Amino acid sequence: MHGLTEGALKSILDDGVEVEAPVFQVTNYKLVKSGIPKYRLQINDGCTESTYVILASQLNHLIENRNLSEFSIMKLNQYSTSMIRGPDNSERKIITIVDCEILVPGHQIGKNFKKNNTKVEEAVPVTRIPTNQQVARPAPQLNNLVDIMNPIMNSNAPAFTTPIAALSPYHSRWVIKARVTNKSQIRTWSNSRGEGKFFSMDLIDESSEIRCTAFRDQCDKFYDLIEIDKVYYISKCQLKPANKQFNHLRNDYEMSLTYDSQIAICNEETETIPSLQFNFVPISTIETMPTNGIIDILGIVKTCSDLQTFTKRLTGQELTKKDVGVVDENNYLINVTLWAEKAQNFDGSGNPVVAIKGAKIGEFNGGKTLSLLPTSILRVNPDIPTAHKLRSWFSTIGATTESHSLSRTSNDGGINGSLLTFSEVDENKLGHPHMPCVYTTKATVNLIKAENALYKSCPSENCKKKVVDQSNGMYRCEKCAKDYPTFTYRLLVNAYLVDWTGNQWIAAFNDEAEILLNGSGPELGELKEKDFDAYLKKIAETSFKSYIFKIRVKQETFNDETRLKSTVLSVQPVNYKMYLDHLLSKIQKLSVEKQ
Repeated sequence: MHGLTEGALKSILDDGVEVEAPVFQVTNYKLVKSGIPKYRLQINDGCTESTYVILASQLNHLIENRNLSEFSIMKLNQYSTSMIRGPDNSERKIITIVDCEILVPGHQIGKNFKKNNTKVEEAVPVTRIPTNQQVARPAPQLNNLVDIMNPIMNSNAPAFTTPIAALSPYHSRWVIKARVTNKSQIRTWSNSRGEGKFFSMDLIDESSEIRCTAFRDQCDKFYDLIEIDKVYYISKCQLKPANKQFNHLRNDYEMSLTYDSQIAICNEETETIPSLQFNFVPISTIETMPTNGIIDILGIVKTCSDLQTFTKRLTGQELTKKDVGVVDENNYLINVTLWAEKAQNFDGSGNPVVAIKGAKIGEFNGGKTLSLLPTSILRVNPDIPTAHKLRSWFSTIGATTESHSLSRTSNDGGINGSLLTFSEVDENKLGHPHMPCVYTTKATVNLIKAENALYKSCPSENCKKKVVDQSNGMYRCEKCAKDYPTFTYRLLVNAYLVDWTGNQWIAAFNDEAEILLNGSGPELGELKEKDFDAYLKKIAETSFKSYIFKIRVKQETFNDETRLKSTVLSVQPVNYKMYLDHLLSKIQKLSVEKQ
């Protein structure tokens, strides 16, 4: 009967016997919206049927994408069983599906293969627990974790544990066996509701990962006990929906230790539990990703700055950081900022390979950057095949090849990224929806409009808004809502750039405009007031000079007219050695394509 494992439901739910890779048919399902949405399934094994089956939330996509539907045949690769309390205060056993494989889609079957109307959930409650080690293990019903841990610590008997992926508010009597992959420093908080301290740790097992946080007394009780990379049995924690603003692990839930929580070191074999799970993305794809996103990357250190110490202006807090240029096998480079202890302890000499979990995407001067959060994980020279492959590439090619940088730092002096011509910008429709909006080009200034190149701005240090002349010797800043007896000249120029393929009007604000005009806003403003001819000559001198421009192009709609607006993000002198290397590389590429 399509290979259904007849009698499997009775064995699992009535007799407490584990069945390896059982095959069932799904006859119905229902979305349960209590807490995080989950699907409750009705399944049969050809003989009997049960509705006490929950699909782990990470498998919801199987139903939402219609891969798992009514009458589908599926094999359970991993599952767990646990007890829940019903409305009548009785306890029932449920199956949580952690991993499954769709053997036959439902539309190819179209009927229910159950032989009779027997339903397993009406059977006698389970009284026997298996002693042999099999694929899935029922969660223990314990009053104290020591009840089960004592025999385990003194023997090779397996523990009855629940996979992390199967944890849910539907049952609370569970023990997980998990490895600690990360442990934060003790942090404090103080607000109107009080003050306290806490630390968090990231846990992983074969099925998933989850964050666990300890507050106040639990922080003191467990902090010294927990060691990174050790495996522990943990039970009696509070489970709640994960706060995705601070928790970026791939789990819908997070745990908190309570007064009843129990943690014990695992002394049995732990090689099957992974050390850490990464989901690496190519560095090249970061350019089109939104800021504040959280990603994992694997790269090799190509540049590393000295440790920098500075004081945060608003709080007076002293901060330390280190900027590291990381490149991957596609030869794309991005700047990664390390903070505090990670910066102080990091040694970038020798071009180490780094695996980073949980880096935050940022933007600076029009380029993309990454920054490590307190919860981010940094592994240096990880012993994984992709890291060894990356090291080999860097030794033979990457170390001596110019990288395409996605970042723009304050001390950049060369060409950032791949240079594009204006015709290539048009052909690739840069700046259009869903297309990259920042590019680098070598171009020549053809002319700058002298009119409206200057404006009178607010004299406040942190305000750049235009002021209104009150005609009484005072100047009004609407942003600051203040009147000032003076103003500051600032630059906002419109320049016409050309290269051998096309042209482009761009806007350059004060800092970039000062480079083009070789003078500051106040200097040019004074010159305009005192000697207008000299002012025009100063602007004319900018023509026919070439620079490396980083430009942001963006679609804007004004008066129902949509157009592309180009703004200069940075201006650099042309490094002709690097520019010639770029041209030679382009020529070689063209010659290879023609062959």
